Amino acid sequence: MSERKTDQDLELKIGGEVINPGFQGTIEVPVAPTYTHNDLSMTVKIVNGKRPGPRLFVSAAIHGDEINGVEIIRRLLGKPVVERLRGTLIAIPIVNVYGFLNHSRYLPDGRDLNRSFPGTSRGSLAGRVAHTFVEEVVSKCTHGIDLHTGARHRSNFPQIRADLDNVQAMAMTEAFDVPLALDSKVRDGSLRQCAGDLGIPVILYEAGESLRFDEMYIRAGVQGVVNVMRSIGMLPKSRGRRRSGELITSDETTWVRSPESGVLRAFSPLGDRVEKGQLLAMIADPLGTTEIPLHAPVSGMVIGRTNLPLVYEGDAVFHIARYGRKVKAVEKGLEGFTDAHQPNDDEALDASLDDLPIV
Repeated sequence: MSERKTDQDLELKIGGEVINPGFQGTIEVPVAPTYTHNDLSMTVKIVNGKRPGPRLFVSAAIHGDEINGVEIIRRLLGKPVVERLRGTLIAIPIVNVYGFLNHSRYLPDGRDLNRSFPGTSRGSLAGRVAHTFVEEVVSKCTHGIDLHTGARHRSNFPQIRADLDNVQAMAMTEAFDVPLALDSKVRDGSLRQCAGDLGIPVILYEAGESLRFDEMYIRAGVQGVVNVMRSIGMLPKSRGRRRSGELITSDETTWVRSPESGVLRAFSPLGDRVEKGQLLAMIADPLGTTEIPLHAPVSGMVIGRTNLPLVYEGDAVFHIARYGRKVKAVEKGLEGFTDAHQPNDDEALDASLDDLPIV
C-alpha cells in the first residue's frame, strides 16, 4: 500500500467537506437524482481518529434488499471502542439507496450495482452511483469490507469471499474469524475488482437471506469487522482472544439443482456437513403421485440453500463447498462459531434496548 493512502495527515475530503482529525459525523453524498426531481443521497458516517492510521470503509446494501449488513453497521457504530480508533472508519450502511427503498436487489434501471464498477459520471444510473461511491469513498481508503447476504428466498452460511492469494486480503479474512472462506477471484464490474485495481484489499462477508435479519450472523459480522480493525492497527489488540476455530478455505463449490419442478422438502440445513450420495431433499408433485430424491453429488459443507419449498426444474437448491479431508476441523469450527455468537435467554434479560437479540 502506498504511503499516500496511509498518511492521515493528508487532507481527507468527502462530499465536499474536509474531514479533520477527531471528526465524528454524518455526510450526505448526493447521487443521481430521480425523474421526480427528488434528489437522493448516500449517507456516510465517518469516525476519524485523532491519530493517523488506516482508512477502512464498511459498506452494506450494494444490493438494496440485502439488509443484514445495515444492522451490522448500526451496531458497529454504537460500540464505544470505535471512538478510540486510529485512522478513519467510513461506514456506508445503504449504498444502493434506490434498491433499498424498493426492497430490490437492483437499481431502477434494472442493473446490478455490483457489476457496474467503476462506473462513470456520464453513464447509466448504475454507472453514476458506482462512480460516486468509488470517487467519494473507495478511492480514499486503504482497506474495505463489503457486507452481503444471499438472494431472495436463499440463505448463505457465514463466509468470507476474497482473493486469498492477496496477502492483505488473506490476513483480513483470517482476522474476521468465520469458519469458512472461499477463494473467490474477482468478477468484472464488481466492487472488489475495482478496489483491487486501486490497490485496496476488500473482503466480502456473506451471511443470511435478503430482506431478513439473522441475529447470530449479525453478531458474527459486528465482531468480524472489529477483529479486522484490530488486525490492521485501527484498534488495540484484544488480550487473550483466540479464533473460534480453524479457518477452512475452499476454491471449489458445487450448485445442486432440482431435477424436476415440484414441492421441495429439504433435509440439510445451512452449515451441514454432507457426504457424496447423501439424501438432501425430496421433490414431489402436490398430489404426491411422484417423488424424486435429490442427492449430494460431492462431499462438503452446505454454504447456501433455498428457503422456498417451490422449485422449477433447474433451480439451484443447495450450494456445497468442498474442503477436502478437513472434516474434524470443519466440525470444530462450526461448533466454535455457534458457541461464540448464538444468543441465549440470559442475555435478553440483562440487555439494554439497543442490545436485545433480534428474534
